[in-house]
Amino acid sequence: MIFYEPHRRDKAVLPHDPFKAFVGPRPIGWVSTVGPDGAVNLAPYSYFNAICDAPPMLAFSSAGEKDSLTFARATGEFTWNLATWDLREQMNTSSGTYPRGVSEFAEAGLDMAAGQLVSTPRVAASPVALECRVLLVHDLVDADGGDTDHHLVVGQVVGVHLDEAALDDRGRFDTAGAQPILRAGYLDEYAVVRDLFHMERPS
Repeated sequence: MIFYEPHRRDKAVLPHDPFKAFVGPRPIGWVSTVGPDGAVNLAPYSYFNAICDAPPMLAFSSAGEKDSLTFARATGEFTWNLATWDLREQMNTSSGTYPRGVSEFAEAGLDMAAGQLVSTPRVAASPVALECRVLLVHDLVDADGGDTDHHLVVGQVVGVHLDEAALDDRGRFDTAGAQPILRAGYLDEYAVVRDLFHMERPS
């Protein structure tokens, strides 16, 4: 059993930090935002998840002052789009570094669809999109109170776009059928959900 403090990892044994691989696979935070000047941004976030269900809330963490963070902070809105197997290449293209003002939607060949309750567009081809209003933006600090230049954005889901074709005959969202892709660890590693198993909760 190896033990190490994260900042003292033996890089001869672990040349690549395995932290992301430990906590995974994780949903991809495919976040669309629009700036005060109308510039549109679409970017996938590795650190993302649902954090509450009543009311539903999502959170993503930005490393640095990226467009998604600055736009969400300025407008108070963002939209999460489900990244699926069929949209994997477009999601990957949207992760590129582009100058501010360049639309990742256009670079990835994705059509936009208008939001209903927020000004942020969604990925039209995604079977699920969640419109969110920002509840807080928190600048993360380390255990010593030092600046990390990582910023947590929490949003409340106020609107849901759901493709009826993604429902099964019981009216449940067909997760395996939608084949969401997930971040599995290192920079180039992903997973896809194609199989589910079921377990009864103890009474």
